Amino acid sequence: MSDEEFQNEANQNEQENAEAQENAADEQNAASPIEALEAENAKLKDRLLRAVAEMENLRKRTERDVKDARSYAMANFARDMLTATDNLSRALLTMSDEAKAEADGAFKSLIEGVEMTEREMHRLLEKNGITKLEPKGEKFDPNFHQAMFEIPNNDVADGTVMEVVQAGYVIGERVLRPAMVGVAKGGPKVAPVPNGEATAAPSEGENVDRSV
Repeated sequence: MSDEEFQNEANQNEQENAEAQENAADEQNAASPIEALEAENAKLKDRLLRAVAEMENLRKRTERDVKDARSYAMANFARDMLTATDNLSRALLTMSDEAKAEADGAFKSLIEGVEMTEREMHRLLEKNGITKLEPKGEKFDPNFHQAMFEIPNNDVADGTVMEVVQAGYVIGERVLRPAMVGVAKGGPKVAPVPNGEATAAPSEGENVDRSV
C-alpha cells in the first residue's frame, strides 16, 4: 500500500470516528430533554396530587367545623330548656296517679296541658339532636353519669346504675348534662361489658367533665 493510499484510509477512519462520536452526542442530547421533561412531569403530578389531597382535607375539616358549630352553638340555650323541662316533670311527679285519675274539670285540663307541654318539650329537644339518658340498669359510665350515692346490693355488680336521680342529656356526641345516679355496691367487683371486657366499678362521686 502506498503512502497516499494509507493516508486516505487513515483520513476515512478518522472521519467515520468523528461521525460516530457526533451521532452519539446527538443521541445523548436528544435523550436528555426527554428525561428532563419526564422528571418535570413527575414532579408536577406529585404536586398536583398533594394539592388535591390538601384541598380534600380542608373541605372535610370545614364541613366538620360547620356541623359542630350548628350542633353545639345552642348548648347554653338547651341547658336552659332542660331546666324548664325538669320543672314540668317535677310538677307531674308531685301528683299521685289517684289524684290524676280523679281529677275533673279545669284541674284535669291543667294536668293534661302540663303533660302535653312536657311531651312537646322532649320532642323538640330530640328534634334538635338532644337525647335523654336513661341509664338505669346499665354499667356506670363516668363519661355520661355522675354517681351521687351508693346502694348496697349483693345481687348485681358493683357500679350498676340502680337509680336515676336526674336524667342526663347529650347533644350530638357530647354530654350536655350528666345523669345523676345511684350505683350498686357490694356485688362482684367488676361488671361485664358487651365485648367481653371488664371495667372496674367507679368510686363514690366519680364523674368526668365532657360537657360542652
